[in-house]
Amino acid sequence: MKAIFFKEHGGADKLIYGDRPTPRPAPHEVLLRVKACALNHLDIWVRAGIPGLPIPLPHIPGSDVAGVVEKTGALVTTVSEGDKVMVAPGLSCGECDDCLLGQDHLCSTFDILGQTHDGGCAEYIAVPAANLIPIPDPLGFEEAASFPLVFLTAWHMLVTLAKIKPGETVLVHAAGSGVGIAAIQVAKLWGARVLTTVGTDAKAAKAKALGADEVINYAKKDFAKETRALTDKRGVDIVVEHIGQDTFEKSVLSLARNGRLVTCGSTSGRQIQFDLRTFFSRNLTIHGSRMGTRRGLDEAVRFLAAKRLRPVVDKVFPLKKAAEAHVYMEERKNFGKIVLSV
Repeated sequence: MKAIFFKEHGGADKLIYGDRPTPRPAPHEVLLRVKACALNHLDIWVRAGIPGLPIPLPHIPGSDVAGVVEKTGALVTTVSEGDKVMVAPGLSCGECDDCLLGQDHLCSTFDILGQTHDGGCAEYIAVPAANLIPIPDPLGFEEAASFPLVFLTAWHMLVTLAKIKPGETVLVHAAGSGVGIAAIQVAKLWGARVLTTVGTDAKAAKAKALGADEVINYAKKDFAKETRALTDKRGVDIVVEHIGQDTFEKSVLSLARNGRLVTCGSTSGRQIQFDLRTFFSRNLTIHGSRMGTRRGLDEAVRFLAAKRLRPVVDKVFPLKKAAEAHVYMEERKNFGKIVLSV
């Protein structure tokens, strides 16, 4: 089969479009004919190499996958050949205490599709049948592939961890990113007022159209000062933080008393500093968030099916141009998901 893979870590130039063996599904798995695979920043980190995380080489990246069931394993009864599905990207054992309690993202063997397991940047992928989700009509493959990872992440951050309530104010960083687009929608779904940041005026208009109440161009204004001004100096109840080093300290300063900061990423760097007195004197809470539970994804999918949440596709590249797609993401040109069409 044709696939995108790399034999060594490095830049986008390390990505190879070539032949890899077609996987054979285990009894509990299906062979999925991939139609679309959406990119995430995780793909960039995996390609570059994650310190302390050994990744078997050669490796096929890609966490967000949608396609058609080509073949089912001997023990699979939940799906049939020809079914159109998207893939829940979290991989867990399904048997440990955490999994049985519905906290599968805390499983000691938890992994993300495309991280250390081969992912979906290929014509075929073998995945557990338990990870398949029917694609709601009339969603296309590109849109379906754009939904699972970022909407699960945003749902877990806002609903499960921060316990968002109607009437609260939320600051969402990077409106045009996958997590940003998802978090804006989830926050509005729960009746919150949403402030968001962008780097260009063009993205500001798109963020407004998506539902953001106030948009701050961080290239022109200090987002922490602007957040205070827009909330009559009170601050926001929740910050959705996934930028890291460049924004973290000011994100803390943007919080109101008893505010919650939820972080899931560090795209600008992982080394941060802040004054601890700010946390205990103002009763602030910080939550670390990695993906989320399958239950959370299923809840989000119900709102997708009801057309109350929607994926946003910025640009579609053919699979063989994955290197161009990676560079496009690294240059922050997108507002929405970047998708590889297979």
